[in-house]
Amino acid sequence: MKKILRYAHKIVAKILSKHRVYIISLRCNSAKMEILCPQHDTMRLAILCLCSDEIKRKALSGNVAELGVYRGEFASKINQLFPDKMLYLFDTFEGFDDKDIVIESQNNFSSATDNGKEKFSNTNIDLVLKAMKYPQKCIVKQGFFPKTAEGLEDKFCFVNLDADLYEPILQGLKFFYPRLEKGGYILIHDYNSNEYKGAKEAMCQFCKSENITFLPLPDAGGSAIICK
Repeated sequence: MKKILRYAHKIVAKILSKHRVYIISLRCNSAKMEILCPQHDTMRLAILCLCSDEIKRKALSGNVAELGVYRGEFASKINQLFPDKMLYLFDTFEGFDDKDIVIESQNNFSSATDNGKEKFSNTNIDLVLKAMKYPQKCIVKQGFFPKTAEGLEDKFCFVNLDADLYEPILQGLKFFYPRLEKGGYILIHDYNSNEYKGAKEAMCQFCKSENITFLPLPDAGGSAIICK
């Protein structure tokens, strides 16, 4: 059934893309976001648009960031919606790091880490920057997180965590939440994923330790969101 639903989602997204349908039925006030390819999760994009609307309404300061960029598809939407803010792009750009894979294996968190290093390695910085509408507003941080964030003192109004695995998700929350502007958002991908269970474990552990509440979301990626 799950395979059928995923296939149906791709077919619907492909049809919408062909007819250049925009996410306007979900009451987003931001610039229209085209569904450019069937991989896009329309609900997740709508959530991003709504967060952008609220951030602009509240006139929040701070920059934006993504941990787990891969080929830059979702990051390009962040870049488009926040043209006045610097976008930090954190990724190895080489797939999963061996240190994180060990943690996944030891705790039986994920079933896909064996091929994750290869699966997410078909990317590079030039490819990602070419996807950006405002590449001059991007700061690439390549390497192992959180080492790549050392010395960074910026505040943030929106962060997308899409690193899939327990350790980078946990470290992302530990780094970004204290630096999140009041009223800002952290979107965590794979919270309800059966493939990457470490993401949920990391988020629940962090939120319990910090007495933080969060909201699970009905997007295809099983995301959750924190509002400070």
